[in-house]
Order: sequence, then structure tokens, then C-alpha cells
Amino acid sequence: MKLKSCLFLLCLSLSPLLFLPRAHADEASDKAVFDSCLPKAEAGDAYCQFVIGASYELGRGGVPQDYAQAVVWYRKAAEQGNTRAQLNLGHKYLNGHGVKQDYAQAVVWYRKAAEEGDAMAQYFLGDLYYFGQGIPQDYAQAEIWFRKSAEQGDSDAQYNLGDMYLNGQGVPQDYAKAVGWYLKAAEQGDAKAQFNLGALYANGQGVPQNWFNAYILYSLAAVSGHSNSVKYRDIIAAKLSPPDLAEAQKRANSWKVGTKLPLR
Repeated sequence: MKLKSCLFLLCLSLSPLLFLPRAHADEASDKAVFDSCLPKAEAGDAYCQFVIGASYELGRGGVPQDYAQAVVWYRKAAEQGNTRAQLNLGHKYLNGHGVKQDYAQAVVWYRKAAEEGDAMAQYFLGDLYYFGQGIPQDYAQAEIWFRKSAEQGDSDAQYNLGDMYLNGQGVPQDYAKAVGWYLKAAEQGDAKAQFNLGALYANGQGVPQNWFNAYILYSLAAVSGHSNSVKYRDIIAAKLSPPDLAEAQKRANSWKVGTKLPLR
């Protein structure tokens, strides 16, 4: 089961205007946006309340980093239905940043955003159900929310669904469905999904046994830094003919993240 880092994901949930990569934004432009948004936020504009909260979270826009102030502004926006603010407020409760750590409150705010279709909130809500944090453990509910997120393309949710089908958690064990979800995550560059999919091909679980495909998948996982992949790739290499090994290496070396896996 894979866990996302909320701290890393914060950057993915922030305003596209204020928090552009540094190649496209600087402190002066951040401050201009902050100064423009502050009176609107004080007047009740939910989007600007979110922007002010995000400014305090990152210590940008001319203000120091202040999680407590970030929570104040996120809450104002979240209570008006801003899903990005709801998501980030869930993160704050999950991590205890600016508030006392409270998994039950994290569930509340993730659920609000998840029910509005936010894929990241759906993932985190699934995670809390899976581990029973802030809510009774419920694999069936975890599967429901991971699926909603996975169907929107979240690779971690896709990987987790693969795990749940592999192990029969919240769903009947089904290796073929595990293959399907691992495949989606693997094509997005997920090393664990590539490794697990390689193992399924090597063992003939959910798919016909195929050493060629297993070699490619272990190779891709190895490039992504998966610790055990080199060992299993080399074991599989001994089972391939020289022409097949050369072709598998060629396919693995030419594959690009986001494209169809070069299997056969």
C-alpha cells in the first residue's frame, strides 16, 4: 500500500496564479497577487482566501511562513466550498500543522473535497479508511475512494487498487484486475507498480507467464530506483534467448513515461 506525502502534494494543490515554478514567478509577483487578494479575501472571496492561506503556508507573497494563519484562511475558504482549501485543511489536520493533529477532522475535510470530485482528496480519504485513522477501518470504503481517484488518473490510487485486488482486501482477490490497475500506474512511471506487474508476468498470475515482459518491467522499475528490481531482472535475463534479451533491453531503454508499456 502506497502513501502519498502531503507536504510534497501541497505544491500541486496551490493557486496556478500565485505558485508558479520559480522560472515563471518571483517574490515581487507573488506579493502583487497577495496584496491584490487580501482585501477581496477579507470581503469574503473564497478563492482569495485560499490564496492568502497558501501564501502563509509557503511563506511567500511577502509574509512569513505561518501554518496557524494558513489554517485560518483555508478554513474561511473551505467553509464556502473551495475544494482546494478543503484539501489543504485536511492536510493540516493530518499532519498537525497549525492545528492539533486530528485524523477525524482530516476525514471531515477530505470528504467534503472528495465528494466534489477532487481526486487527491479521494485518495487521502481512501487512505484513512484503509488504515482506520479518524474513522473505523473499512477496506470496502477504501476501495471505493481509491477507485474514484484512480479513474481520474491518480497513479498512487491505481497502485493501491492493484494491491487490494492482489491481496483480496475490500474486493475478491483477482489477479487480472490487479494487472489492469498496476498497468495504469506503471505507465505513469510508478516503480512499485512496474515491479509488481513484472512479478505477475514472471509468475503467470492474471496474465500468461511471460519472461520477456517481466524482464522489461523489472528493468523499468530498476531505472526508477526500486531496490529489488535488479536482482529479479538478472534472474529473468538468464531465461531469455540472446535475441529476446537484446530486444527486451532495447524496448526498456527506449520507453518514455506516459506512453504505452513496450510489452508483447
